[in-house]
Amino acid sequence: MKHSRSHSLSAFGRIGMVLLLLPLFLLFRAGTELSAADLPGSKDNPLLKRFAGSEIVGYQVKNFDEYELQTSTFMRYSFATGKREFAKPPLKPEGRLTRIWYEAAGDTGSLEVYRNYLNELRSKGFVILYDSRKDPAATKWTNYLAPFGDLKLQTSRSYYIFYTADKEGICVASAKKSRPEGDVYVYLTVVEWGENREVYKAKRGAYAAVDIIETRPMQQKMVTVTADQMSRSIASTGRVSLYGIYFDTNRSEIKPASKPAMAEIARLLKSQPGLKLHVVGHTDNVGGYEFNIALSKRRADAVVAALQKEYGIAVGRLTSNGVAYLAPIAPNTTDEGKAKNRRVELVPR
Repeated sequence: MKHSRSHSLSAFGRIGMVLLLLPLFLLFRAGTELSAADLPGSKDNPLLKRFAGSEIVGYQVKNFDEYELQTSTFMRYSFATGKREFAKPPLKPEGRLTRIWYEAAGDTGSLEVYRNYLNELRSKGFVILYDSRKDPAATKWTNYLAPFGDLKLQTSRSYYIFYTADKEGICVASAKKSRPEGDVYVYLTVVEWGENREVYKAKRGAYAAVDIIETRPMQQKMVTVTADQMSRSIASTGRVSLYGIYFDTNRSEIKPASKPAMAEIARLLKSQPGLKLHVVGHTDNVGGYEFNIALSKRRADAVVAALQKEYGIAVGRLTSNGVAYLAPIAPNTTDEGKAKNRRVELVPR
């Protein structure tokens, strides 16, 4: 799959050339006015909360991208090669990328926001890979030179907003959480506004850029449940649980790897013309009830629609339902339990 080059940039590199490039940056300011609400169309990622009182002022989501994740001191940027150099080679995870820029206006400082985010990450099971507050070399901000002009996302501020940051208040961290369905990485940059903040349509306070990378899940190696096995399970237990129907995190589009399982469901239905089924979507509890009840129903809808359109199953034989995490078969307190709870079930009508 073709994907764009990495987008992650050192926070210190984001402010390095302000004096040289400031006049050029002002030509590319975002055109929308300051708003008292989140940027239209934006939302929090369910994997991580926001700092209380902050608003979303920048937002971008890509279904698949490569990300250069800093895990050590940023050393230098080469304009000749266009590459960044770190004390250790950066990680390059690939997957769904969500970028959210938050603004916490008022007396909020960057360290307060930063500490809150680190505590939240640890409470969610993340391991901190890099913490600039523990890196003595991170204070040498003049060594951090990198262009910021290639970053384009929907924003009500300026694309070049980091260049007005107070260099003494910059905090940077990266973190990782291992999950059976794919690891998650977070890159966090928190700053305080410096001078000329009005030029960048920013308020006095702190600003947090939160990048979340949800890696693609590993290919499942489990043998597909056959139509005969489905039939026997329904006869003995009244239902059959399927784990061979795959979706990306927080998405309802059926992935191509699901075709073998879908074909076996169709074979079951065609072998038993009188069989009618409830197709029931189940999720784990990440993201809360309202989010997951809608997601589980959309996933069930997608299965029903695919069986009707691609396999010729009559409309009246299938009914879609979503129950979120109301019928777990394992505790939602562990990654293993959550993986078991994310499933599609077939129940006779």
